[in-house]
Amino acid sequence: RRADNSSTICVCRSGCWELGIAIGFLVPPVLVPNVEDRDQLAYHISIMFYIIGGVATLLLILVIIVFKEKPKYPPSRAQSLSYALASPDASYLSSISRLFKNLNFVLLVITYGLNAGAFYALSTLLNRMVIRHYPGEEVNAGRIGLTIVIAGMLGAVLSGIWLDRSKTYKETTLVVYIMTLVGMLVYTFTLSLGHLWIVFITAGTMGFFMTGYLPLGFEFAVELTYPESEGISSGLLNISAQVFGIIFTISQGQIIDNYGTKPGNIFLCLFLALGTALTAFIKADLRRQKANKETPENKLQEEEEESNTSKVPTAVSDDHL
Repeated sequence: RRADNSSTICVCRSGCWELGIAIGFLVPPVLVPNVEDRDQLAYHISIMFYIIGGVATLLLILVIIVFKEKPKYPPSRAQSLSYALASPDASYLSSISRLFKNLNFVLLVITYGLNAGAFYALSTLLNRMVIRHYPGEEVNAGRIGLTIVIAGMLGAVLSGIWLDRSKTYKETTLVVYIMTLVGMLVYTFTLSLGHLWIVFITAGTMGFFMTGYLPLGFEFAVELTYPESEGISSGLLNISAQVFGIIFTISQGQIIDNYGTKPGNIFLCLFLALGTALTAFIKADLRRQKANKETPENKLQEEEEESNTSKVPTAVSDDHL
C-alpha cells in the first residue's frame, strides 16, 4: 500500500508516544499522593513501579511477536528506491559521517534538540513550578501536563494533514517554532497571576505548538537525509533532545531554586528564540519528495529532451566564422 499520507502516519505514531506521556502526567499524582509518612509513600511508589514494569513487559512481548523488520512491499516509490540504493557493505559510522556533512540536517538536529529539550525540562519541572505558585495543587499540576500533551497531539495531527496537502516542510516547521516561542512567553508571564484556569489555557496553547513540533522534526529530517536510514536520523534527533533535555532540566531547576520560576522560563525562551533563528537558515531540500516524483515516464521524457537538445545545430556568430 502506498504511503502517500506519510506525514499523517508519522504524526499519528508520535501521537501514541505523546499519549503515553499524557498518561504519565495524569496517573502518578493519583497513585502517589502527597503524604508525610515515608513508608506509606514508598508503598505507593512501589505499586506505581510494578504497574509500569507490567506494562513494559507486555509491550516487549508484543514487539517480539508482532513487529517485523520491514513491510513485504515498499510503502512508497521513494522507499522502494531507498531499498535499491542500500548497500549491504554500508556501515553505521559512514552513514553518520554523511549525515553530519549535511548542513541542513545538522541545523535541524540543533533546533530539534533545543525545542524538545525545552519540552522535557518543562515537563520535568512542571509540578515544582505549579506547586510554587499554587500550593496543594499536585493533581491539577498533572492535569496541566495532560492538557499540554493532549493539545500537542491535536497540533501534531493537524500539522501532519497540512504537510500531506501542502508539502511545505520548512515553512510549517518555522511557523510552529515561532508560535512555540510565543506560547512559552505567554505561559511564562501568566503562571504567577494566581488564576489556575489561565494556566490551563496558556499551557494548552503552548503545548499545541511545542509538542506538535516534535513529529514535524522527524518528518523534516527524513526529507533532508533521504536516502539515508530513517532510524539513524531519528536516533540522532533523539540523542540531541536527550542531551539538551538534561542540560535544560538541571539548569532551569537551579534557576528556579535560586531566582524563581519566571527567570527559569525566560531561560528556556532564550534558547527557543535561538532555535527559531537557526530554523530560518535551514534550506528545504526535500529529497524524498523529489524521489517520489521520479517515474520511468518522467525519466524517459527527460532523456528524449536531452537527446533532442544535443541534435539542435549550434548557432555560430559571423565574427567566429
